[in-house]
Amino acid sequence: MPRRLAGPPAGPHGEDFSFVSPLVKYLLFFFNLLFWMISMVMVAVGIYARLMKHAEAAMACLAVDPAILLIVVGVLMFLITFCGCIGSLRENICLLQTFSICLTIVFLLQLAAGVLGFVFSDKARGKVSEIINNAVVHYRDDLDLQNLIDYGQKEFSCCGGISYKDWSQNMYFNCTADNPSRERCSVPYSCCLRAADQAVINTMCGQGMQAMNYLEAGEFIYTNGCIDKLVNWIHSNLFLLGGIALGLAIPQLVGILLSQILVNQIKDQIKLQAYNQQHRADPWY
Repeated sequence: MPRRLAGPPAGPHGEDFSFVSPLVKYLLFFFNLLFWMISMVMVAVGIYARLMKHAEAAMACLAVDPAILLIVVGVLMFLITFCGCIGSLRENICLLQTFSICLTIVFLLQLAAGVLGFVFSDKARGKVSEIINNAVVHYRDDLDLQNLIDYGQKEFSCCGGISYKDWSQNMYFNCTADNPSRERCSVPYSCCLRAADQAVINTMCGQGMQAMNYLEAGEFIYTNGCIDKLVNWIHSNLFLLGGIALGLAIPQLVGILLSQILVNQIKDQIKLQAYNQQHRADPWY
């Protein structure tokens, strides 16, 4: 009679072998942990900004309150990275697949937005013009908006949307005769030309500039609008903007790649465990 083997024959791998790479597993975990913490900071900053500030001016200039946008993006980022963290740590295929699919959707939406912005550049320019003109109207309504406009006008050496006369849209700088404001027919100080050795900023340097013609005003302030300056800056810095877009895309692609590698490794490990379990139950299998 044939003699039965004392133990099950050795499988293709030892009992301690695992297809799941600790390097991939913990690299994906710490990758998600980093962005998980960033998302919590975003949510905290958004909540703080929403509670501490009145958003009427921001809502008038933008389609969405920046604080609300920051909170929404932070919450979505928190949920996606939470799936990645727990999924990689617990080797959960469902959570990892959810993380991978969500990250793929976000990447495709960003790609589609970039393509649509390039294809419909005229409409994008029109939207930018609308935002800048609304910002001019609400210049005095919000201190942060005011500082942002002043920074943009000084950085791009411009004034107003299309020209310096756009500041007449603002109720404080309006040139109508019945405007009682002391800033009537003026422009903000950030429109003024500045000498290289100027130490003290003259905040009244834009007084009465809208009453002058282009040549006269050009001796004291920037007369060109910020819309054309911004468009020209974008055209001359396409490589920089492409690098920023690539910098945003690479972490997403790395997350998708690592999650798919880990999912495949977990599936192989499940097959190996099923094989070993079957082998132990039936040595002749």
